[in-house]
Amino acid sequence: MAQTGLISPLPPEQKENLTEPQPSLSELEMALAEQQLGPLGVTNFFKHAVHQAVAAGVPVNTIVLILLLPILIAVIAALRHLVGIRGFGIFTPTMISVALYATGIIPGLALFLAVLAMTNFGRFVLRKIKIRIHYLPRMALLFWFISLAVLLSIIFAPLIGWSEVAMVSIFPILILILLSEAFIDVQKGRSLREAVKITLETLFLAFFCFGLMKLQVLQRFVLLNPEITLIGVPIFDILIGRYTGLRLLELIRFRRLLREG
Repeated sequence: MAQTGLISPLPPEQKENLTEPQPSLSELEMALAEQQLGPLGVTNFFKHAVHQAVAAGVPVNTIVLILLLPILIAVIAALRHLVGIRGFGIFTPTMISVALYATGIIPGLALFLAVLAMTNFGRFVLRKIKIRIHYLPRMALLFWFISLAVLLSIIFAPLIGWSEVAMVSIFPILILILLSEAFIDVQKGRSLREAVKITLETLFLAFFCFGLMKLQVLQRFVLLNPEITLIGVPIFDILIGRYTGLRLLELIRFRRLLREG
């Protein structure tokens, strides 16, 4: 049975990571095989390069994912710069969306909540026992708590019927752990409430990108039109970067003052 997703989950016995080829011909591979290239030129150089790379054994999934990443980051930049949604930078939400795509929503959220819960528990324990150690060893000790949370999640998840959690690869787990470091950094300078709020906004951005990644039409477009993708994204970035007005959420927040002015 052909795989139709960019990084579609496989049965437990066939679970793959993001950089491995699918075991059967996917819709993306069939679309690439049917594409008419024409003579090599400036306007189709990358199309020929993509075909050559796939012929040499590079997985189609990997190429599509690499082409999608600049689009996802540009969308997040637009949502932050034009709309005013906050988050842990622009790369963290993108990587979380990739991790959620690899794990699935439920297993990914379960691991994410386990990591955040143990992050706060570890910080609470370290404050209570008052161990006098420097910052980096303290962070290393905190990540011991996080690793323990992930290990317990993987061990006990099958016992409650969440076998998908046990099948998650190390790559998305590492991405979710990276978010805990950003969460800690926000908590150090702000309140817990503010850190939770920014975390939720980061998850919103990640879910939005997750939805974009699932669009077959977008996957197919970037694969068959790499030139448009590679040229269009920087133009889009420059256009949104030149906007200097109020963000959408600021317009909503200050709409009364703007009306009175």
